[in-house]
Parts: sequence; structure tokens; C-alpha cells
Amino acid sequence: MHIMQVAYMLKICRFCNSLIYMFTRIATWNVNSIRVRFDIVINWAQSTKSDVILLQETKCIDEKFPRLEFENLGWHLALRGQKTYNGVAIMSRQPIIEEICKIVGDNGEARYIEAKLQNGIRVISIYVPMGQSVESNHFVFKLKFLDAIRERVIHLLNMEEPFVLGGDYNVAPDERDVFDAEKMKDHILFHHEERKRFRSLLHLGLTDAFRASNNEIRRFSWWDYRANSWLRNRGLRIDHLLLSPQITDWLVVADIDDSPRSNKKCSDHAPVWCELNSNYY
Repeated sequence: MHIMQVAYMLKICRFCNSLIYMFTRIATWNVNSIRVRFDIVINWAQSTKSDVILLQETKCIDEKFPRLEFENLGWHLALRGQKTYNGVAIMSRQPIIEEICKIVGDNGEARYIEAKLQNGIRVISIYVPMGQSVESNHFVFKLKFLDAIRERVIHLLNMEEPFVLGGDYNVAPDERDVFDAEKMKDHILFHHEERKRFRSLLHLGLTDAFRASNNEIRRFSWWDYRANSWLRNRGLRIDHLLLSPQITDWLVVADIDDSPRSNKKCSDHAPVWCELNSNYY
């Protein structure tokens, strides 16, 4: 091969390699016990080349989290655990330079964790209470927690830092996001007060990454284990990645990967992910 051809091929290879690292992939996933789903989470993270994964319902105290196994694979971790219930975490390929592990309004439960990464992006993992029933105190707690998230978002917007607010919101935003809007009307997960609070986050200037890329109906991120919900596709889209205005400008694509839901020991949730153009930061 002529030397000029070799030089040209090397140039193409360098260009292709640069494209490989052009995007940053951020995902959110309610794993419904990190210790039970460890292999599924690791395999998905490695196969998808994810850069940040926001976890919910880790269901273990920090000392029981499989930290060493993740760190041996190059992950940096921020953890806020709780025995048996709740629990949030952040896995990042980027070093974590700042952590916030609680928020006013979480009632001391492990439902909020925030980390600033070395590349300047702030990522937040939240686990909003389900609410149990509209008549219960748990529903009141849910609404107050969503109000607290809104106050934190206002503060973050005033800081003018790029951020991603991801997690299990336990709120389906509109009729496209539920298997039966009439049946779900004014029930938890689709109640008008929950949806109003979700919209209030969007009205502040945040962008629903999935909806910015997709207008499909019946694309869900959660299916009940009961009543054959997965096979019948009777689900809800309740897991979301909300992007600050700066991050929205970097959005390339977002989607839901429901393939892990078919695993034998699967979570009842599927990961939601987005890709950002790294050239912008």
C-alpha cells in the first residue's frame, strides 16, 4: 500500500475512534435490590458502555453494597443506602468530586443523592414515594417530596450548572404513558396532583429526555410482576431523565431499553437512557 494511502487510513481510524468517544450515555434504573440483580446490572452496564447509571431501590445499607465489585470494573460510586427499603446510588466512569446525600422533605429516607462529576455535570438520582393510595399519608408525603425536588431544581437552575435529574418518579406524565388512561384516572401514579407537580418541573425549563426523542404511545418503563403485565404490555412510563436547559442542547437521543425486563431475575423496571454529545463540554 502506498504511504499516502496508509496515512489516509490512519487518519480515518483516528476519526472513527474520536466518534466512539463522542457521546456520554446516562441511564436511570430502579433495580429493585442491587444485590439480587448485581449480575444483570453489571452485564447491562458493560454491554451498553454506559458512563453514568442512576440507581433506585438498592435496598441495602452502604456497607452491604457490592462496592468493591463495581470499583474493580472502574466505577466511581456515591451511595445512600437503607436496610430493606429504598436506597439510591450513582455509578460513574468519571470521578465524583462532590456529593449531597439528602434533601429537605425526604423524611430521613434514602430517596435522594446528588453528585458533581469531574467533567462538570451534576447528576441526581431520586426515588419518589409510590404513595400507596390517594387517601393515605404516604400520598401526602409523595406530594411534599415532589415539592422539595422542585425547590432543589430552582436552586440548581440558579447555579447555572448542567444537570440531569433522573430516577423513579412514580408518576406517569400523560395518557401516552399508561396502559389504560380511563382505568388509571385519579389513581396513584397517574393522579392529577402528581402529574401537576411533574409538569411544574418541566415548566421550570427541564426537558423530558425520552419525550424529546420519542412520541410513541405505550412505551413503558415499569410492569407489575402480577397479572401477566409484562407479556400483556400493561405498564407505565414512570422512570424519567429530566435535563437542565444546558444538557438539553447536548441531547442526541433517548430511549427505554426493556430487554433486561425479560431476564429470569429481572427488576420490574427497565433502564431509561440518553446520550449526550460530549463535544459540548
